[in-house]
Amino acid sequence: MRVKQRNLVVGLQRAMAGLMVLGATAPAMAQSATEDAATTLDRITVTAQSRQQEIQDVPIALQVVDQNLLNDVAAENLGDIDSLVPGLVISAVQPTQPSFKLRGVETDDFGIGTDPAVGIFVDGVYGGRGGGVLLPFVDVERIEVLKGPQGTLFGRNTAAGAISLITRRPQSETEARATVRVGNYGKKYADAMWNIPTGDNSALRFNALINTSDGWFQDGATGKDLGGENVWATRAAWQTRFGDNTTAYVSWDHESLDQNGRVTTGIVPLPAYPQRPPVPVDPDDYLDPRKIKTYSDADNAEWRTFDGVSLIVDHALSWGNFTSTSSWRQYDSTNHTEEDGTNRFDLYVDSKNTENNETFYQEFKFSGSNERFDWVAGVSYFNEDARQTSEVNTNTEAVDNIIRNMGVAYQLGIPDGSLFNFTSMLAQMNGIPISLVGEKWNERFNNTLDTTSYAAFGDVIWKATDRLNLTFGLRYTRDEKDFSWLNTPRNAPGLEAKLGTLEAVGFFQALAQMGIPITRELLTFDMAFIDPPAMANKGKLVRDKKSWSDWSPRFVVDYHLNDDTMVFGSLAKGYKAGGFNALQIGPAFENEDVWNLEIGLKQSFERFSYNVSVFHYQYDNRQAIRLIDPDPNNPVDIPVYVFDTSDLEATGVDFDMRWKVTDGLTLDAAAEWIDSKYKNYVTPEGVDLDGAPTGEPRFSASAGAVYLADLGGNGQLRFSLRHAYRGATRCNAGSDLQGDCGISKVLNIGESQQRTDVRVGWTSPLKHWNWAVYANNVFDKQYVRGLNTYGHDPLGVVGATITDPRTYGLEMTVKF
Repeated sequence: MRVKQRNLVVGLQRAMAGLMVLGATAPAMAQSATEDAATTLDRITVTAQSRQQEIQDVPIALQVVDQNLLNDVAAENLGDIDSLVPGLVISAVQPTQPSFKLRGVETDDFGIGTDPAVGIFVDGVYGGRGGGVLLPFVDVERIEVLKGPQGTLFGRNTAAGAISLITRRPQSETEARATVRVGNYGKKYADAMWNIPTGDNSALRFNALINTSDGWFQDGATGKDLGGENVWATRAAWQTRFGDNTTAYVSWDHESLDQNGRVTTGIVPLPAYPQRPPVPVDPDDYLDPRKIKTYSDADNAEWRTFDGVSLIVDHALSWGNFTSTSSWRQYDSTNHTEEDGTNRFDLYVDSKNTENNETFYQEFKFSGSNERFDWVAGVSYFNEDARQTSEVNTNTEAVDNIIRNMGVAYQLGIPDGSLFNFTSMLAQMNGIPISLVGEKWNERFNNTLDTTSYAAFGDVIWKATDRLNLTFGLRYTRDEKDFSWLNTPRNAPGLEAKLGTLEAVGFFQALAQMGIPITRELLTFDMAFIDPPAMANKGKLVRDKKSWSDWSPRFVVDYHLNDDTMVFGSLAKGYKAGGFNALQIGPAFENEDVWNLEIGLKQSFERFSYNVSVFHYQYDNRQAIRLIDPDPNNPVDIPVYVFDTSDLEATGVDFDMRWKVTDGLTLDAAAEWIDSKYKNYVTPEGVDLDGAPTGEPRFSASAGAVYLADLGGNGQLRFSLRHAYRGATRCNAGSDLQGDCGISKVLNIGESQQRTDVRVGWTSPLKHWNWAVYANNVFDKQYVRGLNTYGHDPLGVVGATITDPRTYGLEMTVKF
């Protein structure tokens, strides 16, 4: 580790020298900008370092999404902003199971045994795991996206970065606002806000939101709407001041989501029933999901109820400030989705994930500043109590097809290769009117998690000179996790009742006398969770308890070449706690560690500013679960989720700029270039990916233009145009095994993506009314998100999900 850190420091010294040379041209540039500017850029204040600072003074790669930008793209949750922030990818197709990737790093796991690598914070409160963080925007003022590890200031589970949402606090004046939005695909959205002073030193702010749509899928057989939205949310916040030194702020958030689940389109051509699709599936036979109908026979459903309460108390002391932050959050969720993408009962398989989660967070923080030092220090406590059930549902007719495809029954001499159909035929031939075909079949994993985390942290900025600042920060974290697995034998009540009847009438005894090797025991087995640890522990409660500790430092040097130009360099460590694979009994993940070296340049003139940084990180022990074929020599097998870790490293460049060209025209742009590769990594299938790309595209970018046209006494027009680009996934030798990258005759999984959004709005002279029309994805570009390959081997079916089509609508806002 010492050699690694010494190499990073040498690189930092060289890069700092180069940036100082570049920054030396700043005075001439600043003078030119001052002479030509007719107006100035708005100043942006952030709290990325637990202090209020102007963004140009923060030595962190940081991008801010403000309320204007959220309005321009009609953003409703975090899933709508990732195209605005290069390097950020948010999968929001399932609000209860989202995933977050930043600078090529994510946690690819939906189980409660692992934590996310990107931390989500609301008003400084840690949001917890994915099931409870993708909530609708309610009174959000701005979003700060911090790239790179933030372990010192934000704590655990920010190894890749942090997303900090800042909401509006109650104001001292009465105000109200209501917005209504209608659009295609049955879109109906409304939100309202009412701010009420409740005294000389207190105010109440109340918000309510409802959002529904029909979705843009219809079932090809029934015409029934698939997908769509149905969510409502409320927020109440109250702020009061006690005397001159103490302020208390309490907020309550509630959300209720109840909508159709993820839509899957089957892309394997199907023969007429009862013929089965061939296995293994040939990718060259895939159909384009954008050009075919979607069929579903599953009760896809996704719902969640969420409540959260936070209390923040600020008290000014003679030597600094004291802040206490307390938070309680609780949610219940269900995610029930079809995996086969067909309406064929004999091919049916779905998955269901149910979670109950409750967290408590407490932080005490002290801060202060003087002419030479600016510091923060504190301690925190976090507790999480989670329960999760992961299920696979099918039926005995589909199980028979799996058995036929695997050839198991043929080996027993059963003519048609089935078990339940053949047994039913034998029973009926002997006068027993029982059919075992079509009975429901359920398998499940039950998990529990109790997490306790303690932390102590400090961060000091030493103002060594008027231009030079040195920062040192350090956080100690201890995580303790108590985890359990319970994998019960298959649950099929209807089937078991009929098997009991057959046994009671002596059916199996008669088969034995005839030499037919079918017994009740033969018909009692599991299909989904059949890896050796699961089979050895069927029906047994297995527990494990582990703890992990970490020291997360950061070192920062920033130097102001002049009032407009700052260069900085930083070395920071990020940390994510160890954990457990929820769907494989026994394995435990060790800590994830990342060291990030970064150098940057920030310049801000009267009407133009830009930020550029170069980074290199080394990421060890990235945690994931991987769906694999347990026997590579068998082309048809039941896939299983297995424990998987990898090391990787990446080098990249982040850039963003804002330019106020005239009083009315403002341009902005952001881009990221990254080269992310594995090191010392062999996949569970045995594929050596050492030195191969991790899949992260090399380049992504976004750009926008806003033009304000003053209509004199008739108000103001606002034109907004935004375009985003994300490069093609860099495939590797293991990509096609996961269905997230690769090329067939008609599908280019992971191809580059583009999106263009426009908005035109009119605001009345007194700003009481606003009318706007908007269109997202104007050119109707749709892409395949990825493939659902759970049924690929056993059933010969593959499903695909695709990105949203063009959406448009009309919006009206009234304020007073």
